[in-house]
Amino acid sequence: MARDIAPAAEDPVVTRDPVAAGSATLAEPRIPGGRVEVVMGTLIRVLSSSPLARPVPAVSLSALGLGLVAFTGLCANPSAVGGATLPLELPLTALAQRLGAPALGGAATPVMIAGISLCCLGLAGMLWANSRGWRPSPRRVLWTAAGVVAVLVNITPVGTSDPASYATYGRIAALGRNPYVFLPVNLPGGVNNPYTALVGTQWRATPSVYGPVATWMHLGAAVVGGSRPWLTIWLLMIMAGVAFLATGYLLLRSAENPARAGLIWVANPLLIDQLVMGAQLDAFLALAGIAAILVSRRGASVWHDVAAGVLIGIADGIKINGVFVGLGIAVPLIRQRAWARLARTGAVAVAATLGLYEFSYGLGALKPILNGSSLIISPSIWRLVQVLGHHYGATTLTSTLTDVLWPPLWLLLAWYLYNRLSPDVPAVLAATCALTFAWVVVAPWTLAWYTALAWATLALLPRNSLTRWLTLVTGALSLLHFYAGHPAVSTTAPAP
Repeated sequence: MARDIAPAAEDPVVTRDPVAAGSATLAEPRIPGGRVEVVMGTLIRVLSSSPLARPVPAVSLSALGLGLVAFTGLCANPSAVGGATLPLELPLTALAQRLGAPALGGAATPVMIAGISLCCLGLAGMLWANSRGWRPSPRRVLWTAAGVVAVLVNITPVGTSDPASYATYGRIAALGRNPYVFLPVNLPGGVNNPYTALVGTQWRATPSVYGPVATWMHLGAAVVGGSRPWLTIWLLMIMAGVAFLATGYLLLRSAENPARAGLIWVANPLLIDQLVMGAQLDAFLALAGIAAILVSRRGASVWHDVAAGVLIGIADGIKINGVFVGLGIAVPLIRQRAWARLARTGAVAVAATLGLYEFSYGLGALKPILNGSSLIISPSIWRLVQVLGHHYGATTLTSTLTDVLWPPLWLLLAWYLYNRLSPDVPAVLAATCALTFAWVVVAPWTLAWYTALAWATLALLPRNSLTRWLTLVTGALSLLHFYAGHPAVSTTAPAP
């Protein structure tokens, strides 16, 4: 992403070793990547000196990109199944339809491509402008983002059918059924049920793969929504927007460079598109994860460790990949040989996680989540392996190879990224960012909103060249998968 031309003078050194923290200015650490990194660096230097790196053009591009994505949602056609939006109307979409909003049809694809591309360029420009001295007021950025979010949560979800699945699992729970066993297609009326009809066809025979905390949120929205799925989904959109802003507030209050943190999270048009307009659970995961990290860093008392462990358990109870937060917190404790703290935090995190599952829907709720780990999506390298396996009649072998190889490759890439970040940055942030980013790159199933936790931790780190790569990965995944209910390679379970 953007290479910063000059580090901010007010950025203090933050260190993986808290005892060794100093007061000198920290230059941007580089992640060596051979010729690729050299070419990228040259391109960044050219673009960062262009008009794109000025505040007004950068903010304008971001706003235009989000506007195009929102326009797609306003043009949602409730009678059409498929496309970039769900076939339902939320308040502003209904208003737009009454005012004669056009049906985009096939034009939705170029509009979405243009919108997402402009979001990427706008984000790059804002970060380049920040590196050249632009320091927007964090409070103004937060309030502006709050206004934007307040509008966008009233528009039909764009780019994913996940909110329909969330609402349906909530409806199942509201009817007294177990969403980890009971299938959406089994709701009264089958595929004609107003909830089931909105779920992507490949997920209608799939139980929930989300944690019990997520299910409780879905349940709360469904209790209010009742037989009206549009209302349930609207409430889920509002909840995701609140979680996104709450995460931004924590980041702005905790960052050494609040202006940069605000641009990376609160004003990030890619994240607003993916997390808010898609009502994704990863907004809640980022909130719980950052809260756990901040509590763990704030003190070394028993209560700090217990609180961090509970928050890790809550993150796991939202989505199981909340375990990355626990691993990230464990890294500095292991480096410091703080075995008592490690044991306390780990024991509470495990107890909280298992307790949330056991005393809600039982440990059997973990089975669909584990089954979901076998999913493979394009353009993952593992999709190529799968295709070759089918072609040569070695499906079982290639499936086994995928299951065996991707975890160690993920850890190797995470280790590489962790060690290539500056040794002066906080280990817990570097580790969590590296683990989550590497997982997005290497895992067989990955989507743009999975980058949320990596972005949240990156917002608390000093400027580094990892930002450019995370922007490219998030943008590429956004461009590849912006159809609601995008068909999967395997239909055993929806993406966790």
